[in-house]
Amino acid sequence: MKVSRLWLTKFFDTALPNAEALAEALTFHAFEIEGIETVRPRGSNIEDQVLDVKITPNRGHDALSHRGVAGELSAILNIPLAHDPLAQKPALLPKTDVVSVSIETAELCPRYIAGYIKNVKVEPSPQWLQDRLTAVGQRSINNIVDATNFVMFNLGQPLHAFDAGKLGSLDIGVRAAKDGEVVVVALDKKSYVLKDSMPVITAGGAPVGIAGVKGGMPAAIDETTKDIIIESANFDGSAVRRSAQALKLRTDASARFEQGLSPELAGFGMQAVAELIQKLADGELIGFVDKYNIPQKPSAVALSIAHARRLLGSSIAQSDIIRAFERLGFKYQKQDDTVTVEIPFQRLDLLIEEDLIEEAARIIGYDKIPAKELPPADMEPELNPAFYWSEKVREDLMTQGYSEVYTSVFADKGERIVLNKVDGTKPYLRSTLVENLKEALQKNIPNKYLLNLPEIKLFEIGAVWQGGKEEIMVGTVGEKEEAKEIPLSSYQKPLDQRSYYDELPLSQATRYQPFSKYPYIVRDIALWKPEGYDEHGVGSIITDVLTGPQSLGLRIFISGGTYFDKFEKEGRMSVAYRLIFQSFDRTLTEIEVNAIMDKISAALKEKGFEIR
Repeated sequence: MKVSRLWLTKFFDTALPNAEALAEALTFHAFEIEGIETVRPRGSNIEDQVLDVKITPNRGHDALSHRGVAGELSAILNIPLAHDPLAQKPALLPKTDVVSVSIETAELCPRYIAGYIKNVKVEPSPQWLQDRLTAVGQRSINNIVDATNFVMFNLGQPLHAFDAGKLGSLDIGVRAAKDGEVVVVALDKKSYVLKDSMPVITAGGAPVGIAGVKGGMPAAIDETTKDIIIESANFDGSAVRRSAQALKLRTDASARFEQGLSPELAGFGMQAVAELIQKLADGELIGFVDKYNIPQKPSAVALSIAHARRLLGSSIAQSDIIRAFERLGFKYQKQDDTVTVEIPFQRLDLLIEEDLIEEAARIIGYDKIPAKELPPADMEPELNPAFYWSEKVREDLMTQGYSEVYTSVFADKGERIVLNKVDGTKPYLRSTLVENLKEALQKNIPNKYLLNLPEIKLFEIGAVWQGGKEEIMVGTVGEKEEAKEIPLSSYQKPLDQRSYYDELPLSQATRYQPFSKYPYIVRDIALWKPEGYDEHGVGSIITDVLTGPQSLGLRIFISGGTYFDKFEKEGRMSVAYRLIFQSFDRTLTEIEVNAIMDKISAALKEKGFEIR
């Protein structure tokens, strides 16, 4: 998530350090930082620094917002959060009965708030709002849409504004879609065909938006809009995730709902956006309708100080733990050794005692927690026969000259079809290794000389699905052998626990280099060697020629490292070499290679070799 430093400063009266210091604080206590970017929005004279913060999945419900990150920095840097928009529970007044809200099932939508504002003026947003949104990668639309986006990035609560005049009805509903219903979304004006598992927003029974994902195009805000309905809701995260994945329509709103949000946050979001819209677009607030069918219950977790110190180390004092909770803004009550912490409504991840211990540890600083050696294991490690025999088989086949390959588990036919297909051509899980091995063999044969191999021999150890079950198979194929496979279990026998690790092959450090993407040219040269020359010495003569300026920046391979054939006749020795020419810059021409071969031949003749 992109986080603006200037935006963060609005939560504090104390000056914040620079972006690099903020990044370091977050990295060592909360979240990784994937980068820092300096931005200057078009038309603005203000420079901003934007941090790309990698929010962990367990904190998506509260930290995917500037307020969430500001709260973290407040605790980490011990700077008071002077302007906290979540400090006071909203009243959401006045109420109105002009708008009605109905929810099909409370599980689908625990809370839905509709706000009705009339006589707004839709126009471009002020510069400060455009700057805020531009800094975090958002395009300014108009003052109404920008207000909903600003509050979402500020508090983490997704919002949406409908043109009330285009809805056709002020009877708002949330229900599961009917199979085949169509919604045209405002994002790209594309039509999306819905399935019956997807939640939708309706007006007068007709779909006007995909709940938690995107609003519909027919009720989109434009310059003709006068009256608006604002939506601030809490939708089931699993249902939103399924809709976004099935429709391939993931949005900033769906990304937040998928994490699971507190229904309490919807109230804060509605109050904030209603106030901002009235400030930016005038308008008359008619009132709110709040359907809160599953209210969030207050939560508290008890923590034993003694237990926390056993886990964190005796050097961590009771006062350190208590101070960490205070810095996090947690209210608590202490009685003897027990501290009972009231969990903030937005912190859905704090459920058990160990969660609080982790909170204390990261705020205190992991560097302050003493290292402790793990106790000896009280049992022999459990061995995995499949892994053991895979390693043994792998070692055996590699000593026989086989190279290991990994091929796709998907196939164009088989017994088990995949529900979430990767593509339309291979919708099944493979039932054999043979077909993929044959294909890999044909792809690798043209590279045999380039790989410096006398013969291509391949093997794979992998899963297949046949006979209604998954089986680990070992498959082999070679230029001179048919492809075959057998179950890995055929190799297996009882394991000696104590000798297991001693029997595993030791891995050797190997340096790999990429080969060129350009085609290579093969040349063979055979010659009679003169007396006194070892057949292995020809390679050094060839290398001397190729290291000069005539090499053209080529990488030259000599097959086998020396020669690939030799024979004696009438007391003379004939040797043959295979040379592979390849450039990393371009495709070589026959003329270039012939010129180098002429130089090699001349150098060999000078040493007394006779070219055959």
